[in-house]
Amino acid sequence: MIKIKSEKMKITKLILASLFAAIAFSSCSNDDQEQEKAIPAIDKIELGLGNNETGTIGEDFHFNAEIIAADKIENVQVKIVQKSGETYSKVWSHEITWTQYAGAKNATVHKHFDIPEDAAEGKYDFIIIVKDQNGTKLEIKKNLTIYKIENIPVNPVVSVFTVFINDAFMYRKGKFSDAEAKFKNNDIFSSQITLEGVKGDGIMYLLLINKNVKHNPESVDQIDFSKVIVYDVFEHKNVADAGQFSNIPWDGVKFTRDTPKLTIGAAKDNNSPVPQDLTANKLWASGNYTFLVLYKNTTYNINFSQAIELPFAL
Repeated sequence: MIKIKSEKMKITKLILASLFAAIAFSSCSNDDQEQEKAIPAIDKIELGLGNNETGTIGEDFHFNAEIIAADKIENVQVKIVQKSGETYSKVWSHEITWTQYAGAKNATVHKHFDIPEDAAEGKYDFIIIVKDQNGTKLEIKKNLTIYKIENIPVNPVVSVFTVFINDAFMYRKGKFSDAEAKFKNNDIFSSQITLEGVKGDGIMYLLLINKNVKHNPESVDQIDFSKVIVYDVFEHKNVADAGQFSNIPWDGVKFTRDTPKLTIGAAKDNNSPVPQDLTANKLWASGNYTFLVLYKNTTYNINFSQAIELPFAL
């Protein structure tokens, strides 16, 4: 009888051990499944032109982000939400959801949208939400300051935008002098660009970019100099009051800087302090070029850009 009872106890212990092992295995499997459920990742976030984390009511706003899904993207959403502890003229928020990236493993979300006219000036949380089709999501919070246009520290605008071909006007006051004109080898390219409403410190690059290169910098910090021809670079320092800034400055009596010139087909550009070897990167070619003005106010971290398209027959 004692032996039988002992055998029964052994069997019972084996059953209980197996049961606990099964429970433990199930628990570990569930833990592993939870651990394996990765979340999306995000990189290269840019808020505002030149990533200056500012927006202007009624004006275009730049947003960029590189997204990698854990499984596949479900949607991408941004929310502009008022901060606790801040004072605003009214309650206001804004959100946008983009569904066109659904099903993609990764995506570059490069968007331009207007800050709505009914926005309230102030400091905001800019929240980026990436939802994954595996049920997870990533939420990132950044800072954003929204200004009324009259309250922006500096607000650059172009007052003079001219392009010369062999010292004759090619483009002036928003129009081409000759719609059929094209730049050819050994032609002389020159330009005057004047901005209004700048102060403090700033720098301006005037660039020619072959459209086939597919390089479209939106701020000075985004320039890939191996893909652009620098016609001119010029800067200002310690300007106390908002006023004019031109690459061919006028003091009321005379121009105080000679007009820079660039020979089409030249071996080097006008980059400073080190001109670039244009032949090495084969940057001269027939076709359309973007003539791009990029300005960065380094005192207030405000960026500006404007461009026209120019034809080349080399």
